[in-house]
Formats: sequence, C-alpha cells, structure tokens
Amino acid sequence: MISAPLQGLPALTDTASFRAFRSDAPRWLSIALDIARTHNLDTSAPHVFATGTNLVVGLGDKLILKIFPPLLHAQFVSERGSQMQLKGRLHLPIPEIVAEGERDGWPYLVITRLSGTLGSEIWPSLPEHQKERVLRQIGETIASVQRAPLGPLATIEPRWDDFMCQQMQGCRARHTRLGLAPKFVAGLDDLLRDASELIPMEAPPVILIGEYIPENFLLACDNGRWSLAGLFDFGDVLAGWRDYDLLGPSAFMAAGRPGRVKSLLEGFGYAKPDFALKRRLMALMLLHRASDLNAHICIDGWQDKAANLVELQELIWAG
Repeated sequence: MISAPLQGLPALTDTASFRAFRSDAPRWLSIALDIARTHNLDTSAPHVFATGTNLVVGLGDKLILKIFPPLLHAQFVSERGSQMQLKGRLHLPIPEIVAEGERDGWPYLVITRLSGTLGSEIWPSLPEHQKERVLRQIGETIASVQRAPLGPLATIEPRWDDFMCQQMQGCRARHTRLGLAPKFVAGLDDLLRDASELIPMEAPPVILIGEYIPENFLLACDNGRWSLAGLFDFGDVLAGWRDYDLLGPSAFMAAGRPGRVKSLLEGFGYAKPDFALKRRLMALMLLHRASDLNAHICIDGWQDKAANLVELQELIWAG
C-alpha cells in the first residue's frame, strides 16, 4: 500500500492564519514527526503543547521540537542565540540545542526538556515565605543572565534606543486603546518626560529575557521547600537596560507585597527602592512591549487604591 505524500508547511503571511494553523494540530503534527525522524529521534509518544507561540511538540520526556513560522523568524534567532550564549553560564538549567534545521522555510530547534513543575501550576498555592524565596531566586537569576556577555545577541533588533523611542511614541495611544483609566492616562506625559531622563539609552546593554513569569520557569520541591529549577522560552530577547526584566515578576508575582518586592529587588542587587527607581520601573512597565496594566497587575482593586501614576508606583513597589 502506498501512503499519501506528506504535505508541506504552508506559506502563511499573517498572525491570524498562523494561529488558526497552530490550533489545528492534525494539519502539522505529521510534518513535525517527520522532522523528528530525520534526526533519528523517538516519535512514539508525541505531546502537542496547546499553549505557546510556535508549533511545539514533546518527544517523550527528554526532548522538545519547536517549529517557527517564517513570520516569527526573529523568535528563532532569539531563541537559538540565547540558548547558545547562556549555555554553561547560569546556575539554573536551561534547554540545550540537540538539533536544528529548516523545513519549507520554517526553522526549527530540537531542545532538551527540563524537569520540574511549571511555575504557574504551583505559584498560587505557595505560602508567602516561599513566594518570597522564589522571588529572591528570580532576582538572582535575572542578574546572573545579565552578567553573561551579549555575543551575537548584541546585534538583535530592535536596538534599545530605537525600541524605547518607538514605545514612547505609541504609549498614550496604546494604553488608551487598552482601557487604562483616564486618571492614569492623564499622568503619562509627565511620566514619559521623566522617562527620557531616568531610562538609560546609551548604557552598555545586557541580555533581557523580557518575560520572567510563572509560565516560563519551572519549580522543584525538596523537603517541602520549592525552588526555581529551570528557565525556558527565549523568543523575545532584547539587548537593553537591566531594569526592564524586573517588570514581569513585579506585575505578575510581587503583587505589591513589601516582603516580595524586597526579596525580588535584593536578589537582583538593589537595596530598598527610592523614588527614582520606582519612577523608572513605572515608566518601563508602561513601555514594555506586552504592557497592559489592566490585565497584568496582580493587586486586587489596584485601580481604586491609587489616584495617579505616582501612587500606583508606590503601590506596586511597596516597602
């Protein structure tokens, strides 16, 4: 019996069509498994990851195949370059590249699968002292990543100064569109004016992962103590000012709790935050490429607890 010829990966030109394609795993899983077989990898127990940006398949419990559409080629460059640059330079496990290639113009990576439990599954139930412990470790990890040399990531686009200028230009329109309360929008012009002085544009850049959030790290438990056990997803790496990477854990995890804020910042290397640091972090939070305060600030009722952006920064980085 002659099997039907394997269809190729399509030429998709927009994000919506790619998302529809990704959500329909039967359309691409056979191609992913064929890629795996070309590298003599085990395809007996594939697992399709429904979440994430790219096509992702677990190959047993040891390996993961990530396939990037051409329109997200920059994420492939970022992921590949970051894993190569950070290999052996961190105290924390990260995936290692086992194989790479291209199929129908779609680049792919086969990487090692880390052990541990996804942070988002554990974080909500951790007792407060363990949340502070993990946040301190996250701060330490951010600092450790930023001590690594940039290498080829120094050429990654966009450049920090161009990125910041672009974000500043679109800041008011973005947050108005996303429904930020007028009392906060009213303070944007003053904040952006301060930001041009507070955010270094020409300082030596460091590796910025951009998303130190529970969905992108693993935790492990030892004798009742949960600790950071792995870091993954390097598709949105930038090279720029170091404080940018404090925003994810500040918004999604610290929740304005003084003990958590203190642990994160001390792990990173900062003492008690002064007004200038809080102001800079507030500006960077509004300028982050994924910024949406209504969706991302995990402080109950924060919209009613702050009357303006100055009060909001004091609420987020309390202590």
